[in-house]
Amino acid sequence: MVQAYILIQTEVGKASNVAEVISAIDGVVQAEDVTGPYDVIVRAEADTVDDLGRMVVASIQKIEGITRTLTCPVVHL
Repeated sequence: MVQAYILIQTEVGKASNVAEVISAIDGVVQAEDVTGPYDVIVRAEADTVDDLGRMVVASIQKIEGITRTLTCPVVHL
């Protein structure tokens, strides 16, 4: 199981709607609107890194209002 945090920047005023839509995506554990350089932070999980990448590119990045994403895989050192 691969886990990651996905940091998302949105258009002004779109963070709440983006977080709500992302929450319904399979594999998303949690989506929260936040303040700071990012507008939404998502915790997601998938079976493989490739599956995680497909989730980000095919599902998350296509949501209206998202301007940029940064995916940060969780590592266990």
